[in-house]
Amino acid sequence: MRIAIAGGGSFAYILAQEISKSAHPVLILTRQPHPEFEEYLPSCQLALVDFQNVEELHYVLRGVDLLISTISNNEQLNLIDAARRARVRCFVPSEFEGPLSHRPQANSTDPLDNRGSRAALDLLESWSQSRSHRMNYTVFSCGVFMERFAYGGLQPWGIGTQLGLMGPMPTSDYLVNIEQGTADVVERDAQGRTAYVAMTSMYDVARFVAAAVELTGAGALAVPLERWPREWRVRGDFMAVGQVVRVCEVVRGVQFSITRRSYQEAEAWANENQRAGDVATYLYYQRLLQTADGRYCIRSTNLNELVNQSERTAFQPMKFREWLEQVWGPVL
Repeated sequence: MRIAIAGGGSFAYILAQEISKSAHPVLILTRQPHPEFEEYLPSCQLALVDFQNVEELHYVLRGVDLLISTISNNEQLNLIDAARRARVRCFVPSEFEGPLSHRPQANSTDPLDNRGSRAALDLLESWSQSRSHRMNYTVFSCGVFMERFAYGGLQPWGIGTQLGLMGPMPTSDYLVNIEQGTADVVERDAQGRTAYVAMTSMYDVARFVAAAVELTGAGALAVPLERWPREWRVRGDFMAVGQVVRVCEVVRGVQFSITRRSYQEAEAWANENQRAGDVATYLYYQRLLQTADGRYCIRSTNLNELVNQSERTAFQPMKFREWLEQVWGPVL
């Protein structure tokens, strides 16, 4: 099976690092040279491409079975078009977040969709139903990347830098500022139910993707690409929003200054910032509201269990506290 990864950022590198451990050849499509790929991942092949040129992408993708995207917007739409023309068997879009069923409905506005997610999923669904050149697609839903809680959030990883995620806590990306010992949270939804969030390290997400690839082979547990479900659900940890803050306090060794907002208060605050033209703060609170609504809540998984049934692929993803201690221990 030939595998291609679109994008040359940090997450693409981590995916390539894990998948290249298998016997499957890996092709990386990137806009510009990446000497680090060539030096540290010599088994991977690099192809410089123009993601605006569908014909060029079509040519490069010939013979590829599985295409994993880490790009977005029009570039990803072009990639989908080229993949179908090249008869790619399965497309994995750049949708590594909460489960599909917990996102805003297709007929409603999603203020957090700055990456063209809805357009990409609609196009993939259309091609998956096509009578000619049908192309399967699968989303890896993982909740929130734990790296969102690293120093500077996801920005040092080059993820989310254009999404307006930075809110009122300048070095924090989501819920807490571990360095400063502060938190701004919505712990319950509009009906008063406890809000939960699933979290997975991006390194473990890559390991899950690589494990799914390994499971396409022969054997009783084999799941060929054509039988991959619409969604592989994975998680490293799962906890209430309030528990996330408490674990951060324990690892930091201090009591945080916590701003707890009701759902209605956060909604009013988001609307006020939208009217004032403060887009960054508006989007920040929209993410808190959608967290309370269950956008990143993965109560049950379907890939964790399957992976651990095979000796070839079994592994235990990191729990949130373990990840925090590894990442923040040296800093604090």
